[in-house]
Amino acid sequence: MNILIADDEHTIRQGIGRTLHQAWPDSRIYAAASTEEAAGILTEHPVDIVLTDILMPGMDGLEFMRISKRKHPHLQWVVISAHSEFQYAQKAVRLGAKDYLLKPIGKKKLLECVETLAGEVQAESERMKEGKLLKSSLGYLREAVFQRYALGLDTGKLDIRPFVENYPQFHLFMVGMEAVQRKNHLEHFIVENVLSELLDTAGHGFVVSLDRYSLLGIARLQDESEASRLVGQVKEHLRRYLKLPFQAAVSGPHHDFAGIPDAVAALRSSLEGSLVSGGDESLKEGIHTVDVALQYIRAHYTEDLSLEGVASVVFLNPVYFSQLFKQKTGQGYKDYVISLRMEQAKKLLLDPQLKLADIADRIGYHDVRHFTQVFRRKCGMTPTEYRLGMKAGG
Repeated sequence: MNILIADDEHTIRQGIGRTLHQAWPDSRIYAAASTEEAAGILTEHPVDIVLTDILMPGMDGLEFMRISKRKHPHLQWVVISAHSEFQYAQKAVRLGAKDYLLKPIGKKKLLECVETLAGEVQAESERMKEGKLLKSSLGYLREAVFQRYALGLDTGKLDIRPFVENYPQFHLFMVGMEAVQRKNHLEHFIVENVLSELLDTAGHGFVVSLDRYSLLGIARLQDESEASRLVGQVKEHLRRYLKLPFQAAVSGPHHDFAGIPDAVAALRSSLEGSLVSGGDESLKEGIHTVDVALQYIRAHYTEDLSLEGVASVVFLNPVYFSQLFKQKTGQGYKDYVISLRMEQAKKLLLDPQLKLADIADRIGYHDVRHFTQVFRRKCGMTPTEYRLGMKAGG
């Protein structure tokens, strides 16, 4: 049994990993601090169970679960979160999560949950032996052969006639991303899953990776007019998730398999120099990214929240992130965080049992004097004066 723990908190990953390793010493336990790392692990290693936090650097954990369904339908998902709101649990269940565990996670609850899923993994493994494994293996073989064929490489003595006969007419879809120095596991993972899902919905098709920055899809569409609509959908979906400039194009209809390498070369050429970047669409993408950042800030406002740190969570340059943040919220980043903390402080000040030091610590200030100064500057009075005023008014 292979388990992946995806959580940006080191202590959570470490604690869950230690507990699971003690209970199942023969299992392989993987850990990821971001969805970027999680996507890389899912791509490179077999995984049976994923325990994921909701607010993760790079992408919302629930969205990550949703787009992973197409490529990894066998995975058993468990959502772990500090949020008890019903809407999160409801969405997690709707997406197929087997359980929803609240932090701090009790050891007994964790072990009970994973033990139940271990039984389901074993049962699924038995079913795979009865036919699904063969089907899956044939799918991988098909994709590997098509990948080599599309790149103009030798496919050996394999008879591809049944494959050709299955696509008497077809369209080719290509998505290219900007080349970057860092690993782009998450972006590649997103493109592969989104493109696969859309091609499946529109007609019979599948997706292969040409290299780290480009993917190719083939589809047998039911309606010719669907091609342009489909490439529009691909762009619309990818703009929501990708942090890299990209472009998508379609070619066809084609009737001759022998012409695929030339068609692929032409698609590559058409994408060069036309990556989506700048303009209104890039701005829309950036504004959506600020929404993700706001979720992260609301969940972590008690911690050290530097502009650079939050910008790195959503993979944006700090200067650009600062500009987008002010455009989206109408406030500078620092002012927004201070306002959020002060609003929380006002709520806590209503509890007469809480000392100022406790309140300061709960909203991310470890120096009471500093907290008092910030509160006075923002609210026009000290925390004590505010508390007395509220008491007198009540």
